Amino acid sequence: MINAGSTAWVLVSAALVMLMTPGLALFYGGLVRAKSVLNMMMMNLVCLGIVGVLWMVFGYSLAFGNDIGGGLLGGLDHVGLRDAATVVGPASDRIPLLAFAMFELMFAVITAALLAGAIADRAKFWSWVTFVVLWSCLVYFPLAHWVFSVDGFASPHGGWIVNRLKALDFAGGTVVEINSGSSALALALVLGRRTGWPRDPFRPHNMPNVLLGAGLLWFGWFGFNAGSALAVNGVAANAFTTTMAASAAAVLSWIIYEQITDGRPTTLGAASGAIAGLVAITPACGFVDTWGALAIGAVAGVVCALAIKLKYRLGYDDSLDVVALHGVGGFLGMLMLGVFATAKVNPAGADGLFYGGGFDQLGRQALAVVVAVCYAFGVSLLLAWLVRSTIGFRVDGEVEFAGIDEAEHAESGYDLSTRGSAGHRPGTAGSGPVIRGNTVTGQEGSGE
Repeated sequence: MINAGSTAWVLVSAALVMLMTPGLALFYGGLVRAKSVLNMMMMNLVCLGIVGVLWMVFGYSLAFGNDIGGGLLGGLDHVGLRDAATVVGPASDRIPLLAFAMFELMFAVITAALLAGAIADRAKFWSWVTFVVLWSCLVYFPLAHWVFSVDGFASPHGGWIVNRLKALDFAGGTVVEINSGSSALALALVLGRRTGWPRDPFRPHNMPNVLLGAGLLWFGWFGFNAGSALAVNGVAANAFTTTMAASAAAVLSWIIYEQITDGRPTTLGAASGAIAGLVAITPACGFVDTWGALAIGAVAGVVCALAIKLKYRLGYDDSLDVVALHGVGGFLGMLMLGVFATAKVNPAGADGLFYGGGFDQLGRQALAVVVAVCYAFGVSLLLAWLVRSTIGFRVDGEVEFAGIDEAEHAESGYDLSTRGSAGHRPGTAGSGPVIRGNTVTGQEGSGE
């Protein structure tokens, strides 16, 4: 029998996670220059279309179908998602398969969208679309099968990282966070640096949008983490609480770090701190208590802030710090889970080092991280290279300088054309210069 409360919670959580993609579009869009804002937001929102169609046709089946290849991938038993009468989950919390499928779809969408931040200002739109199609099929769907397809939601051999390796990952520290960070690094390396980076500042053009986007991500993350309980129970309530605790602690630790090192806290730092804390608590939210969450968030705020500086030392241009926030944050959350996990919160978990579990669970967490990093980075590097070598991945230098919005989409994010006064129309004598997009006639705007 279907559990109505759990079904309602999973559907609401799916909607919350879906909202994270337009929230990410606002967050990323505000961080880029004005002449690139539409392209960045489009790269995010198109993932709803691409991954949505792939998921309906065969993506869900590859991620959650019965095993083929010894558990490396799901079969084709759910092609077309024609499973309206099928229920999944433990006997006490049965939910419709379609509700579960839609919840998991939103994870796949947001993970693909995250990658766009690494290659802001320089990627061809249709090349990006091609990459997302390939990456979803060859990177995300297999990783999802290795981690998520457990507990009555697939055959017992699925989810080998969790079932066999016994690593813990409540809401996607490997599949979403480490996967996106590793794949983003591969993309950044293949496409190369933006013209002028790191000499030019590439400042965010709209900080209010960044803060609004961060707020929407924070809001949606409650569905992301607490919804992963797939039931209305104490584990969901704990995941909700620890999500709030970690993100709040990370905001404070990040801005305190800024005050100590730079002399003042910034709004970008506060927004980035919130994301760092949310990322780090994602794998741990259902397995740690409030004190563990506060510790994870506080450490994540400082470590992720430090990690941003790595790209300048190592010379890779991860435009919007996907590697530092999601890759490093996910890595940190998975390892700290091996320290702060406690079976008192969730009997399905384990005791970490801090609770007397020894180094066993920490070692399992580290091995899961290594598997996710190697697979995601290696395959993503190959796919990005294939796209670059066949249809080209990067826009021309002139397009990058003038603004990618006009070249790729024939649109501008902001209508800055002057309005005539006293009977004059824009472009006529006495009306002043004509402004199109970010360019004043005969003079290139800064786009900052």
